[in-house]
Amino acid sequence: MANNPVSALQQFKNQVGLKFQLYNSLFTSLPFHRIEKTGILLSMLLSDCEEGFAKKLSPEQIIDDFLRKHTTYTSEKDRLDLLFRFVQYVERQVVLFDALEDAAFRDIQDMNGPGTMKHLASETIQENKQQQLAERLKDFNIRLVLTAHPTQFYPGSVLGIINDLSKALNENNTGQVNSYLQQLGKTPFFNKQKPTPYDEAISLVWYLEKVFYPATGKIVSELNKQFPGAISKNNPLIRMGFWPGGDRDGNPFVKHDTTLRVASALRGAIIKCYYLEIRRLKRRLTFEGVENVLVELERLLYENLFLPGHRTMISKEHILNQLAEIRQTIIDKHSGLFLHLVESLIHKVNVFGLNFASLDIRQESSVHGKVIQEINQSVAILPADYEELDEAAKISVLSKIDVEIDWQSLNSEIAIDTLRSMSCIREIQEFNGEAGCNRYIISQCNSPVNIAEVFALLRMSGWRPEDQKIDVIPLFETVDDLAQASQSMALIYGLPWYRAHLQRRDNRQTIMLGFSDGTKDGGYLMANWSIYKAKKELTQLSREQNFDVMFFDGRGGPPARGGGKTHKFYASMGRDISNSEIQLTIQGQTISSNFGTIDSAQFNMEQILNAGIGSELFSVRDVTLEQDEESLLEDLATAGFEAYCNLKNHPDFLDYLANVSPLKFYSETNIGSRPAKRGASNELAFKDLRAIPFVGAWSQLKQNVTGYFGVGAGLQKMEAMGKLDSVRQLYQNSLFFRTLMDNCEMAMQKCFFPLTEHLAHHPRYSEIWNLIYFEFELTRKYLFKLSGKTELMADYPVEKLSVEMRERIVLPLTTIQQFALGRMERMAETVKPKSATDASENLESSRSVYEKLAMRCSFGIINAGRNSA
Repeated sequence: MANNPVSALQQFKNQVGLKFQLYNSLFTSLPFHRIEKTGILLSMLLSDCEEGFAKKLSPEQIIDDFLRKHTTYTSEKDRLDLLFRFVQYVERQVVLFDALEDAAFRDIQDMNGPGTMKHLASETIQENKQQQLAERLKDFNIRLVLTAHPTQFYPGSVLGIINDLSKALNENNTGQVNSYLQQLGKTPFFNKQKPTPYDEAISLVWYLEKVFYPATGKIVSELNKQFPGAISKNNPLIRMGFWPGGDRDGNPFVKHDTTLRVASALRGAIIKCYYLEIRRLKRRLTFEGVENVLVELERLLYENLFLPGHRTMISKEHILNQLAEIRQTIIDKHSGLFLHLVESLIHKVNVFGLNFASLDIRQESSVHGKVIQEINQSVAILPADYEELDEAAKISVLSKIDVEIDWQSLNSEIAIDTLRSMSCIREIQEFNGEAGCNRYIISQCNSPVNIAEVFALLRMSGWRPEDQKIDVIPLFETVDDLAQASQSMALIYGLPWYRAHLQRRDNRQTIMLGFSDGTKDGGYLMANWSIYKAKKELTQLSREQNFDVMFFDGRGGPPARGGGKTHKFYASMGRDISNSEIQLTIQGQTISSNFGTIDSAQFNMEQILNAGIGSELFSVRDVTLEQDEESLLEDLATAGFEAYCNLKNHPDFLDYLANVSPLKFYSETNIGSRPAKRGASNELAFKDLRAIPFVGAWSQLKQNVTGYFGVGAGLQKMEAMGKLDSVRQLYQNSLFFRTLMDNCEMAMQKCFFPLTEHLAHHPRYSEIWNLIYFEFELTRKYLFKLSGKTELMADYPVEKLSVEMRERIVLPLTTIQQFALGRMERMAETVKPKSATDASENLESSRSVYEKLAMRCSFGIINAGRNSA
């Protein structure tokens, strides 16, 4: 394993860079039409792209020149066919690179170094803080919530090949590597149909079974071995959450029966894991007084898995009691032989229960209001003047609703499903335990009324207040909502019925904060600043009200959506921000890139655990930021927000994004069950745009606006105010701010403006392109002033090299995509002769091919970026 950046970089060059060049030659034998020639031509295209952009040629000029110089194709069909084969070829090169990085992970990362649990244990012993660690572990845990957000362009079959390919590469088994590459050549990357929510759930259950189950077991077992008894039975160190099948926000395909089916799949998957592990234990625990207990436990698990009607014949407590009996017998009668195997399973059962992961329910706030209005038309539950009432009066009315509604009396599908989804929570809790489904998340939570609406609907669906084993979680996302979050929660906390609910929930309130929509709404700096302020204010408010507040962060993969060096943000927290739990979403490709193997999952989970535990044990700061530091960040974020708003409000902003990026084709990629935008209108409206396609479109343009725009403008204003030295000092002293800038650099490292430089003189888009490019250069200039470095990501040489290699692999794809988009723009400008029907039809047919080409390029570009900024 690598113990320093220099050796890590050398390992990367050897294990990834060199091997990529060697194994890449095997692609010449992939089972494609004329693939050998394709591979040779692709290398020529890459060279032409690099030389062409250096000469400031446009993508159309580069592709046209290449086809003219290096091929004999004259028909448009043959030329497009070659470009499609290039797309297929590069997609598979990206898979090879992914697999090589996964295989080399343990050699490149220091699995015992800073940020790991072994390092934390060493620090704890060295500082004599074992007692403080024990106290921290009584209530601290992390919750990783897997979502099906559509940022993963690999179908499940390809993910399986990556996993197998990584193992073969690890073993230097060239024969198997070649076989898997051959398989890859015959395996489609494009789903002809969108996956269903259940399909998405099953794909993620694979990760739970194959990765999170063993990785979590290793972490907990090793920590318990180092500090026996430190982990409380009532507080598992790690919890898993799950959104596919429960996340209804903007997804009309998630129904109550989907939720029940996914919950059943989660239960079946974890019982299968226990069953298989019990069978393995039987081979070792062949002792008197143990074997019979194992046989009985195996029988019960088998019946739960395979025999109808046996779901209630077993419980988490029963499994733990049986294992505890086995454990004690081994200690008393068999000298502790193979005790560690039993204890490992006990730890896993404590973590995963019978639910594997908690299935969250999420719905958008406006839906609840519409459902209540529909119910009111059938059963008069609201006063006639309800819409004219103020906020407090509406909450009062909603809190008094105490009638159960027969869903069969309702007309609309959404109203029926809303009530049934709430009632099915009870059924899931009956079979999977309370942890199986006990959280209801309100997205787009704009007002305390939205929270009151959910409680009213819970009562209408049959939940009595005293029996509500459900945590209702508001999700604040936009800049305005984040600013009002503390005020909203103060009003809610002040309601007697809500306080009574929280008392029944151990005085714990979870609040979700969304990065993605905040960045889309307010830009990179303002989104992060708004979330920081909201957390600080909500922490102070909750403590004053004697409630424990937990923050659930909706973090995506790239920095522009809250990702990047996530663990460093948590490590930077002072005691003024609640950090008793770390809860975050693990979205799309982040699951496969950061948690795709047992090694990478263990390493990244340990980084988050270390950040949360270490910030409490070893932090020397009571506050995350001092008052003068907050003042600096306030000024910086405000200036950045102003710059971003000027861009966002530019009259050509949406049109630019719609026509020079592949934004409009996201819905055609069939990578997720959820529509690419809210609302049914064909018109493109900023408020309806989902953050994922919004950020992803900028990523494919290689402009990554959402990861840096406004930073340069903000720093320039600080310099004009004579405060740049203070900001530089903040950069040196604050891990929070430094991580913010590090993530910004990562987003910028993935930019490549020569790709779109032809737009600098475009009759319509030149102004907005130059505006973006100027801000990029300004930001880079000021980041260098802060860091003292002369290149981006200088402190992360391995990741920098990985980005550079990946971007070079997909340069032909980004060029082809821009070529296709440019062709489409010129076709749109072509005037269709009224009498030339055939010509018009041919034009539309040709345009559809270019649309497909632009869309297909998205797969390789996004996958190569993994956590694309």
